[in-house]
Amino acid sequence: KAARRFGDKEAVYSFAEKKPHVSAFCRFMARKEANGNLPWNEWTTENYSEEEYYFWAFTQFVFFRQWAQIKEYANRQGIKIIGDIPIYVAFDSCDLEADRNQFLLGKDGKPSFVAGVPPDYFCPEGQLWGNPLYNWEAMKKDGYAWWQERMKHMFNLFDGVRLDHFRGLESYYRIPVDAKTAKDGEWVKGPGKDFIDVLRRLAKDRLVIAEDLGDIDDAVRELVEYSRFPGMRVLQFAFDSGSDSPHRPHNYSDHSVAYTGTHDNNTLLGYIWEIPPEKRRELFSYCGYEGEDFNEGFSAVLRTMYASHAPLLILPIQDVLRYGSDTRMNQPGRAEGNWSYRLTKDQMNGIDTGYYRHLAELYGRVVK
Repeated sequence: KAARRFGDKEAVYSFAEKKPHVSAFCRFMARKEANGNLPWNEWTTENYSEEEYYFWAFTQFVFFRQWAQIKEYANRQGIKIIGDIPIYVAFDSCDLEADRNQFLLGKDGKPSFVAGVPPDYFCPEGQLWGNPLYNWEAMKKDGYAWWQERMKHMFNLFDGVRLDHFRGLESYYRIPVDAKTAKDGEWVKGPGKDFIDVLRRLAKDRLVIAEDLGDIDDAVRELVEYSRFPGMRVLQFAFDSGSDSPHRPHNYSDHSVAYTGTHDNNTLLGYIWEIPPEKRRELFSYCGYEGEDFNEGFSAVLRTMYASHAPLLILPIQDVLRYGSDTRMNQPGRAEGNWSYRLTKDQMNGIDTGYYRHLAELYGRVVK
């Protein structure tokens, strides 16, 4: 209804035409609707409704305009926004349908292998993501043009980006498409330093965070070091091993980004509640608190994170608000019930900003 009522159709069409990826997406969605919303490989017609195309162009036009206003406002307040680049895309997507030669597909147009990760901390059977894999050899031949366009787009949207599943750039895990779990996969060499060189040239002086979590070996560590992108250090992984764990704050380098937890973790308070008592005692003692009060222990953990050498500290909003596991963002390996957490203005206004300002000033984290 809003698209029909909007008076300046010329502006909408002009916007889409100037952004090839936007216009390609709008055509994809219009063609999908014309084919009963079936996956693209089951389409029977290339015809589509111009009204449907315009509707999608209008939604993109409005979104990008509003996002530009939000980002400009944030930047005026001295706030920078970090975006996130999922390493893979969906099979039934414009990304794949428009550039099929960039992906490992069989003669039938379907993948023989799909993405995932082996058994780990989160999932004893691994994670079977099901995404198609990249044809890195084909991508290298044109200088990784597909990825270059993707990165340029992200740098237009954000001040910095987190590059998801960085270890997949050294070696990626491929799983037979008919496998029932991720246990049956194998590691295959990824694009490595050639690709990293391209990313570095595009990034210039922008922040790129390497999500170097999961099944990490020396080859991945070497690639992170070569990239010069800061890696991630997550407190909730710190006490799964001994004092030499890279996730213990005393081991954080001055070229890392510290997190109390990521979108895949429990909240910090939920973590404190749910870990075994002996682990909780070790955590509290490590952070200089010898009592049993969870709130006091929570504060000691926050202070320890602020005092670490990591130049950048990221706290999930649930941790800023000291919320429990009922506000958790994501349960890895679970298909439903994720990514639905929302906040009210009153909740945000209830944050003790003076407390966090004090910690930031105390440990030199206020940018002058």
